[in-house]
Amino acid sequence: MDARSIIAKLRRKDIPSAEELHWFAQGLADGGVSDAQAGAFAMAVCMGGLGAQGRADLTIAMRDSGDVLNWDVEGPVIDKHSTGGVGDSVSLVLAPALAELGAYVPMISGRGLGHTGGTLDKLESIPGVTTQISQDRLVQVLNETGAAIVGATGQIAPADKRLYAIRDVTATVESLDLITASILSKKLAASPDALVLDVKVGSGAFMKTLDDARNLAQALTETANAAGCRTSAVITDMNQPLASALGNALEVDEVMKVLTQAPDAPLAVISAELGGVLLADAGMFATSEEGRDKIAKVIRDGRAAERFGRMMAAVGAPIHFVDDWSRYLPEASVILEVSAPAAGYVTTIDGEALGLAVVELGGGRQVESDVIDPAVGLSDLVRLGDRVEKGAPLAVVHAAREDAARRAADAVQKAITLGTGKPVVPSLVHERITP
Repeated sequence: MDARSIIAKLRRKDIPSAEELHWFAQGLADGGVSDAQAGAFAMAVCMGGLGAQGRADLTIAMRDSGDVLNWDVEGPVIDKHSTGGVGDSVSLVLAPALAELGAYVPMISGRGLGHTGGTLDKLESIPGVTTQISQDRLVQVLNETGAAIVGATGQIAPADKRLYAIRDVTATVESLDLITASILSKKLAASPDALVLDVKVGSGAFMKTLDDARNLAQALTETANAAGCRTSAVITDMNQPLASALGNALEVDEVMKVLTQAPDAPLAVISAELGGVLLADAGMFATSEEGRDKIAKVIRDGRAAERFGRMMAAVGAPIHFVDDWSRYLPEASVILEVSAPAAGYVTTIDGEALGLAVVELGGGRQVESDVIDPAVGLSDLVRLGDRVEKGAPLAVVHAAREDAARRAADAVQKAITLGTGKPVVPSLVHERITP
C-alpha cells in the first residue's frame, strides 16, 4: 500500500477502502505521507468526493490516528459542536447546565480563526485559566466538576492537524467530505455517547444559505452515526450575533449575565434547545422538550452558574469569579459609542463584518500565531427589528487605541443597515436533523 496508488484511485473517482484510508491517515500522523501527497489527496477528494461510506471511513481513520479517550464515570458522556458564528458562547452556558443534570461533558474545543471567536480564547480571558491540561488532569476535572472545556493535545487526531494545515494552503478547505472528517475526528476521539451539532446559517456563519447548512448537517449526522455515535444536528440562525457582545472578555461577561441575570436571552434559548436534543439522545429524558425545560430550569435557578464557577476554579480561575466577575475580567482602555447615522429599524446585520472588525481590533486571529487582546471587542449591539433614533447607540467599541476604535466604529455603521419598515426577524431555530 502506498500514497501514490491511493491518490491515483481517487483521481479515477474510485473510493479507497477503509484500510487504505486508515493507512493514509497514519501516514499523515507519522510523516510517512509527504506534504505534496497530502495536498494531492485533499485536491482529489475535493474534486471527486468520497461518498457517505468513504467519508465515514476517513473520519474513523483520522480519529484513530491518535489517542481515543475512554471514561470511567457514572453517567453518559455527551458533547456539542458548533460550526462557528459570532457572539456564540453556547458552550460556556451549556456545559455546566448539562453537568448539573448528571451528564459528563469533556468538550475539546478550538481557538478563533477568521471572523468567528474561539471558545478557548474566551475562557482564557478569565485570569488564571489554562485550557491546555494533561489527559490525566482532564479526567480529574471531569470527575470533580462533571464538565471540562479544554484544548486538544497533540495526540488527538494528529492526522487532522496535518491535513487541516495542508487544506488551508491548497484551496481545499471547502470540501464537504474534508470538513466533516476534520470536525468529527476530533469530537469522536473524546468517545461521547451522544453528540449534538449546532450548524449555523446566515450572515455571521460560514454557511450562508439554508441548503448549504442542511447539506453540512446531514453529512455530519450521517457520518457520526455511521461511526457509532448517536448524533443529531440543529440548524440555528446566525443572521445576527447570538449575544449582544463580540470579543473574548466581553462574551464571558455576557455568559455570566445569562447565567445569573438573563435566563431568557437568545444565548440561553439556543443552549436549552441544543441541550434538550442531546439529553434525549443520551437517554436521560424521554423527549427533547423535557430536556430543554430542565436545561432552562438550571440556568434560571442559578445552579448552572454555580457549576460554571466550579469548572473554572478547577482550571485556575479565581474561586469567587461567579460572585463578582466584572472585577476580574480585563477592560479596554478606549470606549467609544457608535451612533446611528439616521433613524430607522435595524433591517440587516452583517455578522461576518462585525466579527472581522473585532479581529482588526486585536480580538481575533488572522493567522494562528497572532496574539489576542482579550479586552477588545463590541458590546451593547442592537438587534434585528430594533427601532433606533438618529444619534442613538448601535454598539459600543472597546479598543486599545483611539484610531482602532474609530475604524471599528466605521465598520459597525457599515455592517448595520437601517430601513423604514420593520423586518421579519428569523427564528432562532430553523430545523432539526435527526438520525
